Amino acid sequence: MSHPQLFTPEQHLVAAKQGLGLPVIVAICGSTRFMDAMSKADLQETAAGRIVVRPGCAMKQPHALWGDPADAEALKHRLDELHRAKIRLADEVLIVGDYIGNSTRSEIDYARANGKPIRYTHPEVDPYGDALPPVAGGIPPEVQE
Repeated sequence: MSHPQLFTPEQHLVAAKQGLGLPVIVAICGSTRFMDAMSKADLQETAAGRIVVRPGCAMKQPHALWGDPADAEALKHRLDELHRAKIRLADEVLIVGDYIGNSTRSEIDYARANGKPIRYTHPEVDPYGDALPPVAGGIPPEVQE
C-alpha cells in the first residue's frame, strides 16, 4: 500500500503561488541606510513585472513609533520576524547597497538556509561569492548607490 506524499508548508506555498499564476516575488534586503536605493530597486523590479516586498520602516530615522527605547526594542524584534516572513514568501532576494552589516548578513544567511536565490546591487559585497548574475538589463547605475 502506498502512502500519499506529505508536502512541507514551503512546498504548499510554491504550489499555491504557481496555481495562482503569481509573478516572481522579490524580497529586498539590506541596511535601512539604503532606503532610497531600495525604493529605486523596488521601482525597477516592479517595472520588470515582479512583486516586491521590502522593509517598511527605517528605525534609524526618528519617529514616534520607536521614540521610547523599550518600544523600539520590541518593534525591532517584530520587524525582524516580519522580514524573515517576507524572505520565506519570496522566490528570490535582492540585497541592496555596498555594505553588509550584521543584520543584512543574518538576512543573507536566512535566505540561503531557506534555499532562496540571491542577487546583489553590488556583487562585490557578497560574503559567499555565489550571487546570481544580474537579471536582464541589470541593476541600473542609479540604484547602485
